[in-house]
Amino acid sequence: MAADLHETARALVADDKGILAADESSGTIAKRFDSIPLESTEESRRAYRDMLFTTPDLEQYVSGVILYDETIRQSGSDGTPFAKLLADKGIIPGIKVDTGAKDLAGAPGEKVTEGLDGLRERLREYTELGARFAKWRAVITIGDGIPSDYCIAVNAHALGRYAALCQEQGLVPIVEPEVLMDADNDIETCYDATSRTLHKTFDELFHQRVDLEGMLLKPNMVISGKGAATQASADEVAHWTLKCFHEHVPAAVPGIVFLSGGQSDQQASENLNAINSRGPQPWVLSFSYGRALQAPALAAWGGSAENVEAGQSFLALRARCNSAAVAGRYSAEMEELARSS
Repeated sequence: MAADLHETARALVADDKGILAADESSGTIAKRFDSIPLESTEESRRAYRDMLFTTPDLEQYVSGVILYDETIRQSGSDGTPFAKLLADKGIIPGIKVDTGAKDLAGAPGEKVTEGLDGLRERLREYTELGARFAKWRAVITIGDGIPSDYCIAVNAHALGRYAALCQEQGLVPIVEPEVLMDADNDIETCYDATSRTLHKTFDELFHQRVDLEGMLLKPNMVISGKGAATQASADEVAHWTLKCFHEHVPAAVPGIVFLSGGQSDQQASENLNAINSRGPQPWVLSFSYGRALQAPALAAWGGSAENVEAGQSFLALRARCNSAAVAGRYSAEMEELARSS
């Protein structure tokens, strides 16, 4: 089983490809649909994911797709289950398995992610439905006196338990400790919070006997808070992010797939490119983007069957740009050339 886990983990970060995160909860996708606007129903959600997953040549840039519980049970317009539809294209199906971040008792302003109860049984079912990897997101908030050591510790412990259960069932765990970029902090504050979080997370992974070669890390970039008066440049993001990873992420981990964390689609590509422009690293540095891949496609689709090709063209563009960023070959000119062609 270990060899299979290693092979799947490597495949998810092979050939300058990354992961499409299409695992929005029903509440989150409803908010996204409000921007079109479109009522969120089981059928509209299915039609939207169908548009994304049937994008021509998506497999050239995307290695895997993270699905939501509802989505992995749905099928494309031709009746093919989504997991099989993706696998037939050479894209590895995955599944979000946490049940969301809730208030952490005794820690105002902080969260803990739930979903460990019954997880072993759910993982078995998801494996039968076609999933080959999974994802669990922990939320770490920067604020006055936070993140606390307590918050970091309980979330790291949950990530370790989740990862061990995944590997027991033959699923590659994507470990996602996200330090949010929503505050007004500078980049050094983000570096400190991210360093503390990664240090504790890998301590738990070690103690809970997680095979590092059979997992992927999905972290935030080390970046300025959205409300910061001075925003760090892409070069500064690359410097602080790589410094943090070299200090805390073991070389045995085959890949780091960044979350976009609220960055704009172009900013997420620019920062990923800056990171990869600094030469070879011990790990593949790729992407696992949700909004930064989907936002232009959602706007172009607008809920209309007549606009499926338009939506797909924007998803293909973003996937192509981020694949180039993994290789350190992205440029702003790619955006203009693609939109003018």
